[in-house]
Amino acid sequence: MLILSIFRRMKSKQVPTTEQEPEKRVKNFDEVNLGYNEEGAQKEASRCLQCKNPKCVSGCPVSVDIPKFIRYIKDGKYYMAIKTIKRTNNLPGVCGRVCPQENQCEKECILGIKNEPVNIGKLERFAADMEERDVKAVAPNPDKKKIAVIGSGPAGLTCSSDLALKGHKVVIYEALHDSGGVLMYGIPEFRLPKDIVKSEVEYIKELGVEIRMNSVIGRTFTLDELRRKYDAVFIGVGAGLPSFLGISGENLNGVYSANEFLTRVNLMKAYKFPDYSTPIKRGKKVVVIGGGNVAMDAARSAKRLGADVTVVYRRSLDEMPARKEEIKHAQEEGIHFMLLTNPNRIIGSSVVEGIECMQMMLGEEDASGRRKPVPIEDSQFMIDCDQVIIAIGQGPNPLLTKTVNIAHNERGYLMVDENLMTSIPGVFAGGDIIGGSEGVGATVIHAMGAGKMAASAIEFWVKQEKLLEE
Repeated sequence: MLILSIFRRMKSKQVPTTEQEPEKRVKNFDEVNLGYNEEGAQKEASRCLQCKNPKCVSGCPVSVDIPKFIRYIKDGKYYMAIKTIKRTNNLPGVCGRVCPQENQCEKECILGIKNEPVNIGKLERFAADMEERDVKAVAPNPDKKKIAVIGSGPAGLTCSSDLALKGHKVVIYEALHDSGGVLMYGIPEFRLPKDIVKSEVEYIKELGVEIRMNSVIGRTFTLDELRRKYDAVFIGVGAGLPSFLGISGENLNGVYSANEFLTRVNLMKAYKFPDYSTPIKRGKKVVVIGGGNVAMDAARSAKRLGADVTVVYRRSLDEMPARKEEIKHAQEEGIHFMLLTNPNRIIGSSVVEGIECMQMMLGEEDASGRRKPVPIEDSQFMIDCDQVIIAIGQGPNPLLTKTVNIAHNERGYLMVDENLMTSIPGVFAGGDIIGGSEGVGATVIHAMGAGKMAASAIEFWVKQEKLLEE
């Protein structure tokens, strides 16, 4: 009985990973969570119950065989672990770091009913980091077709790699000067090192995928031009148009959208200015408006640039959509949270001098399932600041729908059928361009799921087209 009791206690809690100490990490952009070593990974893997009906797999948007790869880690067969993951997921180093496993696969873990679930995300990361790559381009399919993919974010990369593995010739067109989409411009180095993204993009290129940078749909080329050159097209351009509050003062110097702020810091390495040429204002007192992962990323980046940072969020901590791990890290790093607080206006003559806010209380649930924030009368107050970063969401870039005659809804999102085909035959779309997101982590894995689904639909489409030609 004593041995059984010890075994149960061992199974009850996750094996902890190591992290940089808060006082040290706020002074650098190095990765915060350092992951598992071999001993820790094998101990955590041994907690898996190896269920006969693993609900964790159904909780994964890309259907990774989770028990199988975890069993290989437990047995020290790391090559087989990563091989198992890559049967359905070609971005494991990314997913192991930024995907919200606590709301997906880990949420379905049977062990988590009474204890802590298996740390699936960190085990996936471990397997990816242990990979010794030996990749060769896939032999062309006898029925090989040419596929164009617009956007090299998680949806585009996943769709491309799946199609390449089916033997098709895939060319990705990327608007920016570097590939990876939101993985490069939207997620800070301390949460997702750019070397990890570049390594996983390089793997996809080794499968035979070609990536062409600085190629903007509607400017560098048109969709019609691609349709004439390729047998099918996938649009995975994301949703990079920032949303604003519509309050006075948003045009003052010192107001950033989170998109611009994070793009400057992450992709263009403004935190290394003047070694890199992109400048950025380093605020002394920064207010970040929002409660999602993007808000946490912006707040923690501003902290590392030397600011005293306050996050303003109109609901309570329980309603905050950011990952619990990101909120915890932000709190550890000394970032202040002003909850049940909503901004009324940004104050200043030409530059930001402060922000007027109002206190809120929670009312009935709204359409999102969260309690609606309600203003409290005569509760206005001021926060002194010299920089405001607005992180309240984003939408689709209107350049696409203004230059392409393609069906979209009133918000500008592309409309697709059950196979992710748009109103244009042979043109498919997936990821944020066809709908909203739940934060960057959810965006990544759900965009990957859409990329996989689109790849299967494109494979079926080109085969049907070949039959019609015959």
